[in-house]
Amino acid sequence: MPIRTRVAALAALTAAALAVGAAATAQAGAAPGGTAQKNASVQKNASAPKKAAVPRFLAASELPPHPTGWTAGPVTDGFPEQLAYCLGEGVPAYDYRHRLFHTELDTSAVQVTVVTGSAAKGKALADRLNKEIRTCAARLERLYPEIEAEGRYFGTLPVEEGATVHGLHTETSYGATDVNLLSVGRDGRTVTVVGWGQMGDFDDAPLAAFKKTAKKAVTKLY
Repeated sequence: MPIRTRVAALAALTAAALAVGAAATAQAGAAPGGTAQKNASVQKNASAPKKAAVPRFLAASELPPHPTGWTAGPVTDGFPEQLAYCLGEGVPAYDYRHRLFHTELDTSAVQVTVVTGSAAKGKALADRLNKEIRTCAARLERLYPEIEAEGRYFGTLPVEEGATVHGLHTETSYGATDVNLLSVGRDGRTVTVVGWGQMGDFDDAPLAAFKKTAKKAVTKLY
């Protein structure tokens, strides 16, 4: 029985376009060699706003190794429903982007990234997401009596403004078990979450490899 929870509606991320200046017109008496036109072009370029760098996402090869290999989907606007079991009710309404990954078996992964308005807002969002993940097991058991859940905290990673790693194991009354690893990382005002999951328990989770992936997710942003 799949765990489902409502995903908050989020605005789609739109890229800001640079304004295109009008073509410089030649003036009578301009210096030879097009100096006036060149100066106008330089002035226009100097005053044009710089386009903000877009955060980069993990590649399939940067996920924990899997016997069948990974396939990466496109980067898509919005918050992924694959993380809704822990975060769907708790994420503030930012413009999120995400990428899904899958294998030929039951293992899957997801990365979601958001650029907030400032480093302070990025820190607040990362703290909020970590809190939601830490309390996820208790909320699942409260909402779904047929589920037993256990959350674990696996510490922090020394990367940019830091990353934290969590684990979650669920078992249903009819015997289905799943294990998930999650990380929350931040680089300035940008926050990224990585989730990995498959059938099994904590002994089946590639914690060391996932920590490398979580660290790479932050260092690769910019």
